[in-house]
Order: sequence, then C-alpha cells, then structure tokens
Amino acid sequence: MRSYGRFFYLGSLGGFAAAIAAPALLVGRAPVPVTLAAALVGGSCGPVVSGGLSGLIALLVPAGVSRDRAYALDAAVYNAASVAGPAAVSVIAGLAAPGPAMALLAGAAAAAAALVTGLPYRHTQPGTRPVGASSAPDAPASPTTLRSDLAAGFATVRHIRELRAITGATSLAFVGIGGLTTTTVLLAACRGGPGSGGVLMTAFAIGALAGSLALARWEPRIPVQHQATAALLGTGLALGAAALIPAPAAIVALFVLAGLYDGPLLAATLRIRADHAPAGVRAQVFTLGAGLKITAAACGAALVGLAASLPPPALLPAIAALQLAAALLHARGRSATGRTPGATERLPETRPRATR
Repeated sequence: MRSYGRFFYLGSLGGFAAAIAAPALLVGRAPVPVTLAAALVGGSCGPVVSGGLSGLIALLVPAGVSRDRAYALDAAVYNAASVAGPAAVSVIAGLAAPGPAMALLAGAAAAAAALVTGLPYRHTQPGTRPVGASSAPDAPASPTTLRSDLAAGFATVRHIRELRAITGATSLAFVGIGGLTTTTVLLAACRGGPGSGGVLMTAFAIGALAGSLALARWEPRIPVQHQATAALLGTGLALGAAALIPAPAAIVALFVLAGLYDGPLLAATLRIRADHAPAGVRAQVFTLGAGLKITAAACGAALVGLAASLPPPALLPAIAALQLAAALLHARGRSATGRTPGATERLPETRPRATR
C-alpha cells in the first residue's frame, strides 16, 4: 500500500472531527448555509469512518479464522461505540452543557485520526489473494480519479452476486433501522411511558454488542451468507413481536433479542465484502456499502417523520416487515441464476488504488 493511503484516512477522520466540532462553534454565530456546509463536509467523511476503515482488516489480518474473528470484533467495537457514545454525551450534557459534550465527540474522532497513522499498512499479506484471482504480478498502478473509483466500486457491487445481495438487503433493512429511534420514542409515549424510548434503543444496542462478542467467541458452523439472512430474519421477528406485546419488560427483552441478531449481521456483512471484493477495489466497496446504508437510514428517519401522524403501534410492524423483506431479498439475491457455468464470482485482481 502506498504511503499516501495513510494520509487519506487521516484526512477523512480529521475532517469528520472538524465537522463534529463545527456546530458548537457555528450555530447561532454563522449563517445557516455555512453551518450546513460544514455538516455536509463531515457527512461526506462518514462512509470512510463507518465502513472504509473496515476494509483495511483484510490487508492486516490473514484470511481464515483470525480474519473472521477480527471482523466480529470490529462489529463489536461499532456496537460498543453506539452504546458508550450516546451515554457519555448524555451524562456530560446533563452535568455541564452541550458544548463540552460535542467537544468530547470531536476529541474522540481526532484521537482516531491520530491512531490511524500508526496502522501497519501493507500491500498484501500471505493468503489474502482471492480465489480465482490472477496470479500474475501486480501491474504498475494507473492514475485514477474519484469518478473512476466510484464507477469501479459500483461495477464490482453490481456484477458480483454476493456483494449485490448483501448491499441491497442491508440498505433495505437500514431504511427501517433509521426510523427505529423515532418510532420507539413515539411508541413509548403512546403506551404511557414517555422517556422509555431511549431505554429500548439502549437495549437494542446492548443486544447488538453481545451478539457481536458472542460471534467472535463462538463461530457458527453455517456459511456467513446464511448468517446474514438469519440475522435479518431474527431481527424482524423480534421487532414484530415487540409491536404486539404490551408488557414493558417483554418489549425491552425483545429489543435485546433483536439486537442480538442485528449485531452478527454487521460482522457477516463485513466478511462478505472482504471475501468477495477484489483487493484493488475493496476500499471502494466497503465505503460504498457504508454510504448506501447511511443514506438508507436517513431516508428511513425522514419517512418516519412524515408518517408521525399515524398510530405509533403501526410503525414498528412496518420496520419489522422491512427486515423480513431484506432477509427474503438477500436469500433470493444469493440464489439468483444467470451466471456463466464455472465462472468465479470475482472481478480480476487489480492493484490497490491511490485512495487506499
């Protein structure tokens, strides 16, 4: 890997940190377009932070059980952050003010930017060349542009069946997950427990963390593609049951159960991307997948906002239905026919691009 890949990730994380700090400095002091522009810049760094970095694991850890466990732990770290981050911000904002809470978030991102410079970037590791890829030596890297990199990522996801299936399924599922926070708040208020919406989302996040850690400790003896389908199915069924049962304790337990299934989904998604994306476009595939999920979640939040006038008990079943539909989409996408007999599900191996 070229040395400037290090600066790419450093710049992305640094930009993300600056964008977090910007609202605390700009809101009420700068024109609204300036504040929105800062948020837009930070948002553009989001897919690199939430997905692109995970693509480095395939370069740093040899293929096999070690890499599978690394992706499970990577998913666990994401889920741990989703629990610890909001909790820390809530405590600091309550004890002090929102400004110091935003400073904590920006500081965490800045620390990540510093840590990423110490990663042992390598071009490849033994055993990491995908099956079916060319065994010829790497050709000299040709100049690339942002447009060509994006096109390469889209082409890879579109042509490789496993990547196409997991990307479509997780994007559909995240339309529902994106609206889950607002839905739980509305549902809790409707059932006489205002303020308990946060408890439900915390239960979901704790379940996801536990599921990821369990996956890292005990590797299931089923293909990772089946793990992804089962995770989507289990999340949908648990959320659907939570919509039907009025008992508060049972709802919390079902949200923990939904999280237990959702946590392994992230680990399975990361492994599928690493296993099936050629090394030359792996960073693009990871970043594109994360970007599509973030966009889908934003669309889901917007849809729930538009549907807020509907009875809250009707929103959670809709979110559960999206998870079940995503499970069906993934299963159907993987079993789709139309491949050339004997063809591999990989594109030709290429040299890592300049942005890695």
